Amino acid sequence: MRFSANLGFLWNDLPLPEAIRQAKAAGFDAVECHWPYNTPAEDVARALTDTGLTMLGLNTRRGASGENGLLALPDRVQDARAAIDEAIAYAVKIKTPSVHVMAGNTSGDEAHRTYLENLRYACLKARPHQITILIEPLNPYDAPGYFLKCAKQAEAIIRELNLPELRLMFDVYHQQITGGDICCNFKKLLPIIGHVQIASVPERSRPDTGEINYRFILSYMRDLGWQRPVGAEYRPAGATEGSLGWLKPYQNEL
Repeated sequence: MRFSANLGFLWNDLPLPEAIRQAKAAGFDAVECHWPYNTPAEDVARALTDTGLTMLGLNTRRGASGENGLLALPDRVQDARAAIDEAIAYAVKIKTPSVHVMAGNTSGDEAHRTYLENLRYACLKARPHQITILIEPLNPYDAPGYFLKCAKQAEAIIRELNLPELRLMFDVYHQQITGGDICCNFKKLLPIIGHVQIASVPERSRPDTGEINYRFILSYMRDLGWQRPVGAEYRPAGATEGSLGWLKPYQNEL
């Protein structure tokens, strides 16, 4: 099993290029981030080249305070598409294969129609660059009011649009809170999953704490054929280096 360091949470006190280098030194196989836009893409690309790591994914901007994304907001279509263009352009510059497009805090039929139209736009823009567009359900405790609420809703949207670029971000932390039944849901959704992320529940801390048995879950995923790096998107209690003990047993298996 290989792992990607999510630099939105890990080493997030460092400039992004230095965080990439720290992830390499810690033994991660890849990296991913949230919003890299304040860092010149050339600096990120240089750090990725120096370390040999791939930046697996990044997010579209969250918009104004309280919006938490733009794609499903009916009165923000122009801004949503500008955010999509920006994210894809940045991803191309640093050779990132996936973009997570954030839906925003909204609900209703008009929001659903807007979301689908913007997802079609994102997939069309991503297609020439062979970039995957990811959508991620967020749990109601961390993201109250978020449009994309559960894996069942995300699955229905992906199947309705039937676009090859559109895939599901299977975040085990959010899935455990919103639906549970991790293994059965992973097996069912595997054909449409584009990326996997992990953290403990309920604290969203290092994955060897809390109520989820990741040794079992990750072995199950591997046995089903999952071979891509799994994103470690957790909040360390203190310095990132002090939270990495969970990683060592997996490294020792190599």
